[in-house]
Amino acid sequence: MGKIASRVSQLNGEGALAVNVRARELERLGRSIIHLELGEPDFHPAAPVVDALREAVAAGRDRYCATRGILPLREAVAEYLGRTRRLAVKSQEVLIAPGCKMALSLAMMALIEPGDEILYPDPSFPIYPSFTRGLGALPVPFHLVEKNRFQPDLAEMAAKITPRTRMIIFNSPNNPTGTVYTEETLAGIARLAVQHDLWVISDEIYARILFDGKYTSIRTLAGMAERTVIIDGFSKSFAMTGWRLGYAVAPVEVIDAMDLLVLNTFTCAAEFTQVAAIEALRDSTGAVEAMVAEYRKRRDLFVAGLNRVPGFRCVSPDGAFYAWVNIEDTGLSAEKVATLLLEEGGVAGIAGAAFGAEGGKYVRFSLVSASHLLEEALTRIERVSAQWRAAVAR
Repeated sequence: MGKIASRVSQLNGEGALAVNVRARELERLGRSIIHLELGEPDFHPAAPVVDALREAVAAGRDRYCATRGILPLREAVAEYLGRTRRLAVKSQEVLIAPGCKMALSLAMMALIEPGDEILYPDPSFPIYPSFTRGLGALPVPFHLVEKNRFQPDLAEMAAKITPRTRMIIFNSPNNPTGTVYTEETLAGIARLAVQHDLWVISDEIYARILFDGKYTSIRTLAGMAERTVIIDGFSKSFAMTGWRLGYAVAPVEVIDAMDLLVLNTFTCAAEFTQVAAIEALRDSTGAVEAMVAEYRKRRDLFVAGLNRVPGFRCVSPDGAFYAWVNIEDTGLSAEKVATLLLEEGGVAGIAGAAFGAEGGKYVRFSLVSASHLLEEALTRIERVSAQWRAAVAR
């Protein structure tokens, strides 16, 4: 039997999916599990979006279509970003892909060479360093620490730039911390990118899930439109995870390169989901604002409750839908805490090391269950905390 390509050994999995597998096993054994491990909204697409999908399928919109996405959706994305993010985008700067991971992967394949160094935040989405290694490049972390409210240290970032550095990847709001980068932080990253002629991938999948203020994209800053790739999609803001639809916004030459990769891989995203996505962007029922309002209520409820658990400390997130809990005062490892909560309490969360070494003393919970389930999760967590209360009291 032949060997598997060595690049595959450079990839890693996602901790959330592994925990979900164990949680489902426990459910099959009759256990009650509250699922707070996956970043999957418990909402569903608004009724007009579902109606648009049915109509598209009935109308025969199930054929091959343009590799970079149908023009009406690319135009709708450009209009949407202008309306919600104050971005000036042309339809030819948009490429549609089957999910944000695919859009991210295409952008990285188009821009990263073997031997390049790629700056990325730790903690963050684990695919950033994983796919970087798979492309033969070196992921270089910059650290998001609690004492800085998980904002990047610009001096640290600057010190880690070398002649081999090619790109900065980040996401704001951040998964898992929920941190929204400040204007000062974005301006500092932009200065570094321009000074060192770097590409920037700005993962903006949580841009609409913001609890205060207005979102600022780094693409709006001077000198950044020509060097920024925005990754976004429909999974989080429009509760369309299983629809697998994302997009990239980038300079035309980058989109052209990504389009060639599409032609050599998956050909196109499904047309009927793209047609329905146009309706999602219109958001005629105000579903996005209603969903964010509910997440805000859940955040306030759950974070307050977590901070009453002995040994827990949680900074209230500014965006996304995660609670990033410091558990170091429990005297246990994050892995042990997460295991106890799942196996004995029936609450599924993720030990923070899944998001990078900086997450070693944290556990992540997703705010993707209804308030009554979050309240029940807090009750269960409080009960399990008896196992470490003595350590906290010392």
